[in-house]
Amino acid sequence: MPKKLLMGNEAIALGAIRAGVRVVTGYPGTPSTEVLETVAKNNDGSIYVEWSVNEKTALEVAAGAAFSGARVMVTMKQVGLNVASDPLMSLNYIGVKGGMVIVVADDPGPISSQTEQDTRHFSKHAKLALFDPSTPEEAYTMIADAFAHSEKYGEPVLFRPTTRVCHSCASVEILDNLPRVKPGGFVKGPEWVIFPRLSYANKFKIEENLKVMKEEFSGYEKNILTGSGKKGIAAGGVSYTFVCEALAECQSVCKVLKVSAYPFPDKLALEFLEGLDEVLVIEELDPVIENELVRLCGLYKLKTEILGKRSGHIQIAGENSPDSVTRAISAFLFNSNLPSVTAPVPPPLPVRPPVMCAGCPHRASFFAVKEAAKGRSAVFCGDIGCYTLGNAAPLNMVDTCLCMGAGITVAQGLARIEPDTVHFAFIGDSTFFHTGIPGIINAVYNQTDIIVVILDNSTTAMTGNQPHPGMGITMMNNQVEKISIEKIIAALGVAVLVKVNPFDQKAAKKAVEDLMAVKGVKVLLFEAPCIIISRPEGNAVIDKSKCTGCKICLLKLGCPAISMEDGKAVIYSALCTGCGVCLELCPTGAIK
Repeated sequence: MPKKLLMGNEAIALGAIRAGVRVVTGYPGTPSTEVLETVAKNNDGSIYVEWSVNEKTALEVAAGAAFSGARVMVTMKQVGLNVASDPLMSLNYIGVKGGMVIVVADDPGPISSQTEQDTRHFSKHAKLALFDPSTPEEAYTMIADAFAHSEKYGEPVLFRPTTRVCHSCASVEILDNLPRVKPGGFVKGPEWVIFPRLSYANKFKIEENLKVMKEEFSGYEKNILTGSGKKGIAAGGVSYTFVCEALAECQSVCKVLKVSAYPFPDKLALEFLEGLDEVLVIEELDPVIENELVRLCGLYKLKTEILGKRSGHIQIAGENSPDSVTRAISAFLFNSNLPSVTAPVPPPLPVRPPVMCAGCPHRASFFAVKEAAKGRSAVFCGDIGCYTLGNAAPLNMVDTCLCMGAGITVAQGLARIEPDTVHFAFIGDSTFFHTGIPGIINAVYNQTDIIVVILDNSTTAMTGNQPHPGMGITMMNNQVEKISIEKIIAALGVAVLVKVNPFDQKAAKKAVEDLMAVKGVKVLLFEAPCIIISRPEGNAVIDKSKCTGCKICLLKLGCPAISMEDGKAVIYSALCTGCGVCLELCPTGAIK
């Protein structure tokens, strides 16, 4: 069979195609985004692919297709599962006809997320099976197992890769496609309508399935390495890969339990625990495997000591790494604080805080609002997107940020307690479609005095410029009618809407000043494309004969294209996009 170098997310996507997936939906979110994009890139026309407006919508669209017997996949990151949790909890009680796999990428660190939540808890809470791949190669084949499992039990299945599995690359053996099964179609019946009586009856079925799955997964896991001694190691996900690498580096063999599925494989774990005095559990993010082993030790009165996050032997937050796992195993097996093979310690990486791109329209928008609101008591509520970076100095324009769409609603709560303060709520175009609309409806209905600033840069920039309903193109590359933000705002009953280009700083500041003088719900629509998808020609330059080194251009904007050298401002032509926001700042006219 041919081999191909694949990122983990690509492996998941190609594995799903191999398994005969017919519908793929999702919402972009790092580290999951490339799964859906890879399906779209390799689509032969037999798969329907869409970026949905949010994760709840994506799950519900896929559920409809699964009711008809099609194999479906939904993609999101861990915080997206919070949005999709309402239909997911009910879906397990109704069940599915075709295989349904929900890929939820967890983000230990977190590297690019609001939270460091562990989807394995959600699996237990929702009483759903979960598969936890440890490598891209395993993810490629495991996704087919997940589809088969879903169809066998008539229930959705969670698939939980973490960041290092999603974004690591490996040489994957590309297998032949599995036999295709034609969807049988939707058959009407009372089982598709959720009522309390149906939920009560199906709860017994769900619990019985979990018991059977425990036995099945005890056979599914095949990786118990035998070795001498009374110590063992339990691991799951990418941490299992690190454990294997560390044992090879330490030139040691011990009993190892690999857990890559939920419900927890009790039978296999008891076989593993037999004869062991101590077990070190290595996992990301929470002590899920650790807690299950403690439960078994208590239930069966075993004297095995379980070590891990709760005992302080493994860090409670953040990613595991090959180095941290090697050190932990070395300390556990040899009572040594250093790995058996000492590698040179690299110097610490320089701190590089994330910043908005040079020429980003959001910087222009924030600056216009900041200048117009100068001297006023104002609170600036933010949201999830590139513009969250507006919280950094020197802009300091994001005072709150909770979750997708919450900026608009948090501003409403603040306005009820501090009515004499001007409350701004910033939200991007993609986030507006995701969860921003209900917040505006709430503000109009309850007559709240706020200014909603919609930053429309014509893309979903934060996750890699994916399309959204306002762009006129779908993930299937179909040209469609753009959903007009302006028309939606009008239809919601917002009486005051002002649209302006943020790079026209004079007009932008005047728009903010005018809106602050009006009571009620106001919307300021800043329209300018992301600099990544539409870059102007030319760039600004400094006339050093006029530059006094006052640093106003640097200290007010925080543009990465501006720096200081030898007491004079410098604009790097490779970074500058010629947006022009800095031109009017210079008191001596040194910027051209």
